[in-house]
Parts: sequence; structure tokens; C-alpha cells
Amino acid sequence: MLIGMPSLGKKTAPAATGGATYIYDVTTADFDAKVMTASMEKPVIVEFWAPWCGPCKQLMPVLEQSITAKGGKVAMAKINIDDNPELAQAFRVQSVPMVIAMYMGQPVTAFAGMRPQAEINQLLDQLVDVAEKNKPPSLDLEAALKDAANFLAAGDLQTAHQLYAAILGESPDHVQAYVGLIRVLIAAGQAEQAQALVANAPEQIAKNTGFAAARTAVELALSAPSGDLANLKAQMDANPQDPHAAYTYAEACFAAGLKDEATEGLIALIKNHRAWEDEKARKQLLRYFEAWGMTDPASVNGRKRLSSVLFS
Repeated sequence: MLIGMPSLGKKTAPAATGGATYIYDVTTADFDAKVMTASMEKPVIVEFWAPWCGPCKQLMPVLEQSITAKGGKVAMAKINIDDNPELAQAFRVQSVPMVIAMYMGQPVTAFAGMRPQAEINQLLDQLVDVAEKNKPPSLDLEAALKDAANFLAAGDLQTAHQLYAAILGESPDHVQAYVGLIRVLIAAGQAEQAQALVANAPEQIAKNTGFAAARTAVELALSAPSGDLANLKAQMDANPQDPHAAYTYAEACFAAGLKDEATEGLIALIKNHRAWEDEKARKQLLRYFEAWGMTDPASVNGRKRLSSVLFS
């Protein structure tokens, strides 16, 4: 489930009992990592609450106590609906408290209002049992990574997202999978959420040289211009000798996910105005390849075309 980005709120839920690392606050910025990705490894109980809600204050410690008793087999994500309305809207939350159990990236059950602890314990037992019975066999990480890249290139973002999340569930410090997840978010038009993943990357991933591609991808996605492509193309066609018009159109194509069009635009610009602004088009095209990933078909074909232009 890929969602949009609201502004981050300031209020947080009451502190988790015992400071358990599997009980935490969630905002839209880190929802993907802390709920969607986390639920690929274990069930995640998501509680939608609000500071003004009396029943929420009663239910939360009951949930926390039951979750803590499971010793990390189930996680709990607390979402303040006042600060994260888009999340509440995405899950059709009409009243609080609202609890949704997520597993393998999908909601599996839900309830609203207060529940006795015995009933909550029974629910958690069922979730743990389902997770144990459906625990997937060890992934062939190399094959899964290749499949995820192919699905991403083909535009099947949901499947690519699930595969990258599954890889990270088995190998949390897998740099290529983490970068792939960021590329999925960018392709889904969620550059700000991708930026949050970059900013909150685990140290082991952030210090890896391969992580630079993720930073490049996010920088390009955030800086790329938006606009009516037909109008920008018309401006470029009306001014065929204006490198700036051609460059702007290529950038807009990149922002729209039109890889071939973006590549073609910069290749043409390199042919006709190679020295323009210190070879700006060539340098930007190389950044496109880095952002897409060097094994992406658009990068592979683009590098071949660039070589033929530069060395013909």
C-alpha cells in the first residue's frame, strides 16, 4: 500500500511500557518502513488514536501489555489521527480507537472501541500462530532482487515493493533492497516518503558506497520540474535551437517516470549542444542512470546510446 505524504505532527502517543523497541509511534513519513515493511516479517498491530479520545487512553496500555507479553513476535504501531489524517483516511478510520492487524503488507483483521485483555490476547495468539504457519522459506536473495528489479522496471510497483520488503525482512542491512524500496516510492510519486527512508536509513546501509544511488535518486526526484508535458514539448519543438527548452522537457519526462523519453531528450541535446553549460546534459544523463540503477533496461540501453554518440 503506497500512500501520500502529509506534514508531520508534533504530538506522540503515551510512552511504550518498558521502552520496548517493537512498540512505537508512526507517522506517514515512516509508515512504509515501520508498518508495511515490518509486517513482512511479523504481524503489526496498528492503533489509530487521538489525544482527546478517552477510550484510546484506556485501550493503549492494554494493547501494550499484551504486545509486550509476546516478546517481540508482534509489533505495535501507534498513529495519531490528528497529525496523520491521510493515514486515517487511507484506512477509512471513522472512529477511534481503531485497531488494524497487518501481516505481509495486508490488513488481516480489525476492531473498533475497547476490548477486554483476554480477547486481545486471543487475537495476538492467532496472529502469532498464522505467522508461524505461513513463515516463508528462506529467500534466494539474488533471485528475489533480480525479480524485484524486473517488476519495478515493468511498472508493477506493488510486487516490487513486496519483494524488496521481504528481502529486508530476511536481511535488514541489504543495501540494494533498501535502495530498491526507495526507487519504488519515487516511481509511485512519493519522493518525500523516499526522502524519509534515506534520512532514516540504518547506519550499516547509510555508510555503504552503494547507498549513494538512493541519495541521487531522491535529489533528482525532488528537484525535477513538473508541468504539462504537451506544453513543454510544444515549447521545445517551437525552439529547436534552445537547449534549455530541450533540457526542461527531458527533466519533466524524468519526473513523470518516462525513462525512454527522458533519455532520448538528453541524448538529442548532447548531439546538438554537447558543450552547453559544461556538458550539463551528459552529466545529468549519468545521474539518471545512477538513479534508475545501472541494471535497469533504460540505463543499459541509454549507456549504449550515449557511447555511440560520444565515440562515433
